[in-house]
Amino acid sequence: MGVRQRFFRKAFKALHASGLSRALAPLTQGCGAIFMLHHVRDPSSAAFRPNQHLEVTPEFLTSAIERIRSNGYEIVSLDETVDQLKSGYGRKRYAAITFDDGYRDNAEIAMPILKKLGVPFTIFVSSGLVDRTADLWWIGLERIIAKVDELQLATGPASGTGISCRTTQEKEICFEKLCYWLTHEVSEREQREIIRRLCEQYDVDLRAICDELMMTWDELRALSDEPLVSLGAHTDGHFALARLEEDEARRQIFLSVERMRHELGRSPKHFAYPYGNTVAVSPRDGQLAAEAGFASAVTTMPGVLRSASARNPMMLPRVSLNGRFQDPYIIDQYLTGAPFALYKATRWAFPTDAIKSGVSRLFPSTR
Repeated sequence: MGVRQRFFRKAFKALHASGLSRALAPLTQGCGAIFMLHHVRDPSSAAFRPNQHLEVTPEFLTSAIERIRSNGYEIVSLDETVDQLKSGYGRKRYAAITFDDGYRDNAEIAMPILKKLGVPFTIFVSSGLVDRTADLWWIGLERIIAKVDELQLATGPASGTGISCRTTQEKEICFEKLCYWLTHEVSEREQREIIRRLCEQYDVDLRAICDELMMTWDELRALSDEPLVSLGAHTDGHFALARLEEDEARRQIFLSVERMRHELGRSPKHFAYPYGNTVAVSPRDGQLAAEAGFASAVTTMPGVLRSASARNPMMLPRVSLNGRFQDPYIIDQYLTGAPFALYKATRWAFPTDAIKSGVSRLFPSTR
């Protein structure tokens, strides 16, 4: 575990031990929460795991559900979550469980657990990943860096000189540096072209990664017949919408709806923005989601649901179940709303990119 993760673990423990979060809860708790996950699977023994934050174990998923319920929350469908949010009242606080992208382990591992516990959940499907026309580029980049001692780039950071990847620490630094460059300094289309060239250069098969990890339409059709499961849209190509021109952003949203309607025989009612942070989502994208007719759209912006959230159901916050913090007591902290209130206060008090970037790693989104 890195220095940053150790710091945040200590911060969570301090909140828990001090009782500060419980003291703040009457002011910060809100009326509900939407939880975000990606993978559910057994932990890897690999030392280099830059996407570890996207993975939780089956045991943690079970304990998280039990902890949410023990805090007095009713776990309901996303439909009911939005209905209760708009109605402004309810029998008790409520929570929804969501998964992004459409990974096969959602059906093979998560679904049996949630079915046994009687938990409804939503999977947001990126249609291009199911069609194998889009790429899990963050996984491709991880596998390249994992296999090399030095990464050669034609353009970008250290182009022409190479980036050392001999140690786990060097690999982590390389991955973080390239992710920032690919998501902030080049366009979304350039990002994919760069990754595809790198994968060809280092013999990493992006199509095979999708075949390995992503569900097929047949698997999604079978899953959609489960009463506890609902399927939402997650764009076609898994692009950061705010970094696209408006026409292309609209096309990404509507194409995902069309593909799901064609393959599954029904239109998705809910939407999740890829990456979902302030770089990837803009007010314009919320308007596009409303134009597409969604009942709600979820971000990865950290927070619990409050009555004010009903004013803009196209920009709902979520609580990330982070694979680097798989301690049941952290669920208690999240549900008080205190960590998110403190996060927002820090952003307001220290409005610099460095502070925002550091603190926001408590609540990471998908790559």
